[in-house]
Amino acid sequence: MGMLSDALRRVTGAFGAASPQAGGNPVLNQVLNMINDPKTGGLQGLVDRFHAQGLGSIVNSWVSTGQNQAISPEQITHALGADRVQQAAQASGTPASAVAAQLAALLPNVIDKLTPQGSVPQGGALAQALATLKNTLGAAATPGAPATPTTPQTRSPR
Repeated sequence: MGMLSDALRRVTGAFGAASPQAGGNPVLNQVLNMINDPKTGGLQGLVDRFHAQGLGSIVNSWVSTGQNQAISPEQITHALGADRVQQAAQASGTPASAVAAQLAALLPNVIDKLTPQGSVPQGGALAQALATLKNTLGAAATPGAPATPTTPQTRSPR
């Protein structure tokens, strides 16, 4: 699938993103669920949450076409809420501190790859980007999300 799949495999490889037969990375699955959750506004809602918690410049760097700013596990917990991190920890069978650290590594890169044009995709474009991402990484399918691979759009390497 080209540059997108190569970059995402490098990003998630350290966190155990596995083949579809192995069920994928449980924390990555939680990230994809957060991004695809209509109850929280999906990707745009997630971006808005970071803005509301005073982390707008950080999340904007992930969406833009420039370099991604780093985020700490503590900032992730602040932005998402300790309850949300704990829920992800329980769902993934991973300690909350490890989930926060993995989210700090995964979210910037996943959001970056879902926003290749420097803006948050809406509707069908987001669904296609998520489907491509899931198929590329072998993550578990999210109910209601299309599972057909699409041709990803890529931006210049950073």
